[in-house]
Amino acid sequence: MSLSPAERYARSRQQRRQPRLAEFAAGLKFDLDPFQRASCAALDEGRSVLVAAPTGAGKTVVAEFAVFLAMQEPGAKVFYTTPIKALSNQKFQEFADVWGADSVGLLTGDTNINSGARIVVMTTEVLRNMLYADSPLLDRLAYVVMDEVHYLADRFRGAVWEEVIIHLPEEVRLVSLSATVSNAEEFGDWLQAVRGDTDVIVSEERPVPLEQHVLVKAKMLDLFDSSGHAATNRVNPELKQLARVGGRSISSRSSRGRRGGDRGRFHQGGQGQGRLDRPEVVALLHGKNLLPAIVFIFSRAGCDQAVRQVLRSGIRLTESHERTEIRAIVEERARMLRDEDLAVLGYWDWLEGLERGVAAHHAGMLPAFKEIVEELFQRKLLKVVFATETLALGVNMPARSVVLEKLEKFNGEARVPITPGEYTQLTGRAGRRGIDVEGHSVIQWVDGLDPESVAALASRRSYPLNSSFRPTYNMAVNLIDQFGRDRTRQILELSFAQFQADRAVVDLARTLRKQEESMAGYAQAMTCHLGDFAEYAALRRSISSIERQSSKGNSTHAQRERMQRELTAARKAMRAHPCHGCAEREQHARWAERWWRLKQEHDQLSRQIHTRTGQVAKRFDRVGEVLETLGYLERDVQGSLVSASAGRILKRIYGERDLLVAECLRRGLWDGLDTAGIAAMAAALVFEPRRDDRGVDYRVPRGGFREAFDRTLDTWSVLDDLEREHRLPGSDQPSPALSSAMHAWARGAGLGSVLDDTDLAAGDFVRLTKQVVDLLDQISIVADAELGATARAAIDDVRRGVVAYGTVA
Repeated sequence: MSLSPAERYARSRQQRRQPRLAEFAAGLKFDLDPFQRASCAALDEGRSVLVAAPTGAGKTVVAEFAVFLAMQEPGAKVFYTTPIKALSNQKFQEFADVWGADSVGLLTGDTNINSGARIVVMTTEVLRNMLYADSPLLDRLAYVVMDEVHYLADRFRGAVWEEVIIHLPEEVRLVSLSATVSNAEEFGDWLQAVRGDTDVIVSEERPVPLEQHVLVKAKMLDLFDSSGHAATNRVNPELKQLARVGGRSISSRSSRGRRGGDRGRFHQGGQGQGRLDRPEVVALLHGKNLLPAIVFIFSRAGCDQAVRQVLRSGIRLTESHERTEIRAIVEERARMLRDEDLAVLGYWDWLEGLERGVAAHHAGMLPAFKEIVEELFQRKLLKVVFATETLALGVNMPARSVVLEKLEKFNGEARVPITPGEYTQLTGRAGRRGIDVEGHSVIQWVDGLDPESVAALASRRSYPLNSSFRPTYNMAVNLIDQFGRDRTRQILELSFAQFQADRAVVDLARTLRKQEESMAGYAQAMTCHLGDFAEYAALRRSISSIERQSSKGNSTHAQRERMQRELTAARKAMRAHPCHGCAEREQHARWAERWWRLKQEHDQLSRQIHTRTGQVAKRFDRVGEVLETLGYLERDVQGSLVSASAGRILKRIYGERDLLVAECLRRGLWDGLDTAGIAAMAAALVFEPRRDDRGVDYRVPRGGFREAFDRTLDTWSVLDDLEREHRLPGSDQPSPALSSAMHAWARGAGLGSVLDDTDLAAGDFVRLTKQVVDLLDQISIVADAELGATARAAIDDVRRGVVAYGTVA
């Protein structure tokens, strides 16, 4: 059978492509899983992919294949975006090891290495900014990897992911890597709508099976029944019995593993009295060959305290040769730090813990210290890491077992249970592919623990991905400048937020139609041949309402008299109504009551649909009104909304306070500040105080800062009023809580004295300072010459010592 020219071309193209996947797969140390092969094949055939799979399943292999494909195409580029700088640093090193340092670049806002390379790792915000600036670095871009794309749900940063997805050039193929989400198909449908051909590939299979346990006193019990006779995911009866007696009694019977035999049989250990302390838990895990382990403690202070407790107990988990290797690695990585800073950072105690195989990992640590902990754990030199949940986000640190001390955490306002998605992310660290036959999750028993609830948490592997997209001032100016108002509204209608709202509206409208059908039936059933029964039923309801109100007993004499008059009039009208004499009056009344209740639900649903329709574009219109009032947008001769000259500033300012920064620059409120003053001002704008710290009077730097900050506060107040007038939520007042510390740091103060002046941990201070650097960099680009030069000099003043150290792992 002869083939047409088109068919021959398609076959030859497929034959040329097949060796690319085969060549890539041949270079791996393991066989591709079905979901990896399907994802790579889709990319090889020119389609975008959304890959949703559990933590540790090997999603990044698909990203690595995209890099491989780009490097096979002459001059093609691939951008690898991540949500956090630590993950960017890690991927940068990995790609440099494979493809060579000359082929790989890194852009993270405060780091710019080899930006013109063919493989560039960057934070998602950097790519968003490049798209708005129409950067020449976008030339020949063939692939973009969006790692941890479920960050799209983050209420602070999630909109950036949607902006990137919407604005990437049409020809760029997108590789979206996500944790297992329950609405992957919905998200994939949206990607298909805005990006074209996109395959959705979902895998719920963990590469290493997970055994789940509850640690009651010193005994480890399987969470699920392992008798072999029970239904899948049935809770262990022994745990249910313990829940009934409050964990007071533990039988001497061992809990058997799922597959029988000694593997998985956990014996009585430790003192067996009460809840084990942390050193005892570590000793128990060590004795059962369940190390290395990550113990999740939802508190920084708790993580540091846990390390101290283990060290005081005398536990040592490393061999002599491991301690030698640990010290050599740490001394090499920390050689650039000054001795006085090492003392402030508690370096020697930290090193002692590392040498004994124990460390903490949380956001309060110096970033360089966290990176060292990650490296030592990956090298199997650390045996136990006490970590907050931030460790579960992306960084490659799998363990043999994961321990959860509690199943609730503080969210900034209250203690709340962890979600199924968070549980999946945390326990996803258990089980090292190619090393462990199985991973283990261990939940410590606490009073009131409900095994059925834990089982439900453990059984639900996924969670919904919901958009957090909202138009910002910076976004509005950039989009209107590029596309005009009407096209911008169309673009915003492409957002996942609107896509989800529209889908919800479809479902709500379907419910609305069903309600209307039911209401029509009820109306028919209550029809009375004597008159309008709906009118009669309304009189009966008004009588009941007045009677309920008057029975409350808290009315004044005048109110009671008024209600009595209304009640008398309503009863008279009811008795005079033609339907009052109907023989089937009470039967009609029952149908009328059903009609009325459904009518209330119907009206509420109608209002809900009205608020959802076009909600993103409605917010954009309000943002546009504020910008037009302030002169960032204006009308051209045709009456169309366009970017004004003032928009030049706002276009290049990214962040929560984009409009406030632009207004202050435009009005010259910060002119005359020195380098320390502008650094202190930037700190006031990026720092978010705790809720209970707001409204506190803080010591502020001397000199011109105080007057400039007062003017800034006045401007914020005006903008806040304007936003609320236009039905926008407004913003929190800027806080100078850390301005004195940043002012002192910019003037050369030592780390110890600066930290003494705040309640910040070293890691928090470094993170704040890098945010300050990022804002100063934006100001240096758009401000007038003198202030721009001051901002550039301020960057040099604050990017020193621990702030400059460890930018790249």
